[in-house]
Amino acid sequence: MNALEVKNLSKSFGRIKAVDNASFGVPEGSIFGLIGRNGAGKTTTIRMMMNIYTPDSGEVHLRGTKVDKSFKDKVGYLPEERGLYKKMKVLDTLLFFAEIKGKTGKEIEKKAKYYLQRFDLKDRAASKIEDLSKGNQQKIQFISTVLHEPEFIILDEPFSGLDPINTNLLREIIIEMKDKGKVIIFSTHLMDFAEKMCDHIAMIENGKIILNGELSEIKKRFSQRNISLTHEGNLSFLKGHPIIDKIDDFGNTTGIRVKQPDQTQELLKLLIENNIVVKKFDANDISLHEIFVQVAGKGPDSEFLRGGANA
Repeated sequence: MNALEVKNLSKSFGRIKAVDNASFGVPEGSIFGLIGRNGAGKTTTIRMMMNIYTPDSGEVHLRGTKVDKSFKDKVGYLPEERGLYKKMKVLDTLLFFAEIKGKTGKEIEKKAKYYLQRFDLKDRAASKIEDLSKGNQQKIQFISTVLHEPEFIILDEPFSGLDPINTNLLREIIIEMKDKGKVIIFSTHLMDFAEKMCDHIAMIENGKIILNGELSEIKKRFSQRNISLTHEGNLSFLKGHPIIDKIDDFGNTTGIRVKQPDQTQELLKLLIENNIVVKKFDANDISLHEIFVQVAGKGPDSEFLRGGANA
């Protein structure tokens, strides 16, 4: 069952069609990724979902009913453009944003201090926001987004400005919230985060939803004929080989697509015969990054242009 239904949303700014007839469903109790490159229409879509922008056409439904202004009271929203009052103290900031959502008292203060301790900011409770680093300001913004225990959590590029340790902590908290039954929507252009965290995705390109559904099913559909390879050695001998459809070098790994599903073992044999040290050979495996390149690509090899994303 879907908690939210986005139905045929469109929005133009002058001659620019920012979102073009976008539709997708966000299931209950899921982590949903709205993914795409910068400028693809992710933020505009989220702002229409939040009633910040009025769509030119289309609707958003919450459990079968068209959303209205009251939807904001059920949502914790972390915008792409962060907004904190620089002169306010850290704890005061958190309590202020909680009060806006109708939460006051000792319990909410206790919870705010819990989050500050968890994010290693307990000793900065009395500091002014302007005295914090960009990463620490980002953590305060996230705490203020979730402190009032919203039903829905919408995060626009939530990992921006965070180091790897705090990125992992944020990911951990997001998963905890999913386990509590929260509906989490986050937008990102970073395919690696989406692949690791999301149950369902909608991929947007030039304002259009070009791929939509359960991530595991999408990967299964696109992984046929694909091999994810980690290796040592020069693969140049594969270029132009009759069994090879495409090779994508991602640095630490290489994505290879053979022309026929039964050619994966033939590929492995070729690698060994050419003295390639095979560290990892995953047949019928494909990364979300590779899928994005195939679907959003503009060249003749684009899987989307050849109909591969229509299933």
